Amino acid sequence: MNKASDLPGASRYWLLGSIAITIAPHAEHFPAWLLGLCASLVLAQAAMVRRGHPPPHRLVLALVALVASVGVKLQFDHFFGKDPGVALLAVLLSIKQLESRAPRDVHAAVLLSYFLQMSLFLYDQTPLVGLLVIVGTLASTVTLLSLQAPREPALAQLRTGAVLLAQGLPFMLVLFLLFPRVQGPLWGLPNDAYSGTTGLSDTMAPGSIAELSQSDAIAFRAAFRERTPPPAQRYWRGPVLTLFDGRTWRQASSPILAAPPYRPSGPAYDYRLTLEPHNQNWLLALEHPGAGIDGARYTADLRLLATEAVRQRAGFDLRAYPETQPGLTEDARVLALARQLPDGFNPRTRALAQKLARRAASDQAIVDASVTYLRDASLVYTLTPPVLGVHTVDEFLFDTHRGFCEHFASAFVFLMRAADVPARVVTGYQGGEINPVDGTLVVRQSDAHAWAEVWLRGRGWVRVDPTALAAPRRLESGIADALSDLDGLPLLMRPELSWLRNVRHRWDALSNTWNQWVLGYNPDRQREFLANIGVGQPDWKAYGGLLGASAGALMLLLFAWAYLQRPSRDALDRAWANFCRKLAKHGVSRHPWEGPKDYGLRAARARPANAAELQEIADVYARLRYGARHDASATRDLAKRIRRLKLK
Repeated sequence: MNKASDLPGASRYWLLGSIAITIAPHAEHFPAWLLGLCASLVLAQAAMVRRGHPPPHRLVLALVALVASVGVKLQFDHFFGKDPGVALLAVLLSIKQLESRAPRDVHAAVLLSYFLQMSLFLYDQTPLVGLLVIVGTLASTVTLLSLQAPREPALAQLRTGAVLLAQGLPFMLVLFLLFPRVQGPLWGLPNDAYSGTTGLSDTMAPGSIAELSQSDAIAFRAAFRERTPPPAQRYWRGPVLTLFDGRTWRQASSPILAAPPYRPSGPAYDYRLTLEPHNQNWLLALEHPGAGIDGARYTADLRLLATEAVRQRAGFDLRAYPETQPGLTEDARVLALARQLPDGFNPRTRALAQKLARRAASDQAIVDASVTYLRDASLVYTLTPPVLGVHTVDEFLFDTHRGFCEHFASAFVFLMRAADVPARVVTGYQGGEINPVDGTLVVRQSDAHAWAEVWLRGRGWVRVDPTALAAPRRLESGIADALSDLDGLPLLMRPELSWLRNVRHRWDALSNTWNQWVLGYNPDRQREFLANIGVGQPDWKAYGGLLGASAGALMLLLFAWAYLQRPSRDALDRAWANFCRKLAKHGVSRHPWEGPKDYGLRAARARPANAAELQEIADVYARLRYGARHDASATRDLAKRIRRLKLK
């Protein structure tokens, strides 16, 4: 036989709601079958609570847990990691609420809920995620409260839970501001903790950037100190791709340098780069960053790299010189790689390159002739290019005429190399949109871009953006104005939804503030804050003293608040308290659990000379306190009688 649940009905409903609120935000991270299983288990519990059915047999639940565990293993191929760990925790929580029969089961389920709520921060740390965690924590806390006061109205329980969380906020703020900040997490994250990050790859094939450009997720933000560079100079440099196998472009190794391999020149732009995690070490800085950047290195192919992969949101103070002309010398091996082409690919493009080269007197003339050819080739810039076969460049230039930036860059670089001009592909981002709310330049995945660089004697590496030949508005106005059709364009980038973009601007500004002041509260920011309050060089004693003093002050304020909130006694209670004090002075103290009539009877036995009067006072008090109506006149008479009482 299955034992019926002895939990209060309110607790079962609160537990059900808190688990649903806890699991729901994970929906986008779970496979469809697992989400369906969790939803089915929660709905099954809802039906049983509504109909008053007992929990399922434990063997049934054990079988469900076993099947779910096998499914998680098959889905993720392992148990130890962020994704399978969170998925398994959600399934176990869904099963735990089905078998809850006693208060300790509810306690265990609520603890699981707290862990699952915290796991949301493994995926994202936006203000919305923080709000969802607070809502889930409130629901779980109220579930625990419902065990202590099951008859209290739901709104009263919710209010009590909110008050408890509010009382903890000052302590949380003190710990946030004063607890020593540590760069990086305090614990090791699982190997797949960053598997969900998106961004540029270190390879490029036809369609790869077009697919990335269909996402409006933020890649990074740039807050310029004084002025913002014009759109045509907003090239944010990422991987430099030199190796080509006929379809895919890849990086070649490049020496790491302590200083940039060029002399900065032209206007300088100071800005704060806030980079979203992408699990790579490139910093996507505005082209030609200046020297002296903390935590960064330079490469010979003009990239800026972080010392470690960017696995959490990171900020860098940078200075860029977009008009800088790179060095005029280059390693012969680098130039040789920049001329290499695999045999047997794109014969029509090779023939075209040789034709253009024969008519040109210099490499610059070959570049100009190729630019003119591409401009006149009626090429179409689109997010939905057709699938290409073996000879990708030939098919794009002579057959389909439709492509995205990677098609243009790949075709141009192939054309240059076939004419014996060193060239390479550069990927990164181009442009960005200035948020009118806070003035920050926001660069999204939809701004991902690829362009070309050619080596010209006497000038060095020169940028050529062949995409601009077919879509000149791409550089000035962005991808939305440059496309001939809007298929595949992110919804919020469509021109007819300007009102929705305004809402997004405000949300992005709020998120940026959150990132800078909450997630960006690093050791440097903490030292600056402590210096502002008079703590110049904090050590462990200073941290401990500040934490202890702040926590003590908050505790005193909390006790003072609780004292002021204590229920005030009315006239009847004051009279009864006076009665109890008089008897206590004569050795008859009232027990906390003792009712007025029982106390009066015991006092009468202890003081037989006053027995009748003591019992009568206790009876009158009980009638006035617990009766249907409150008689103010009778209360005053009782108070006078107690004051005049003389114990013998």
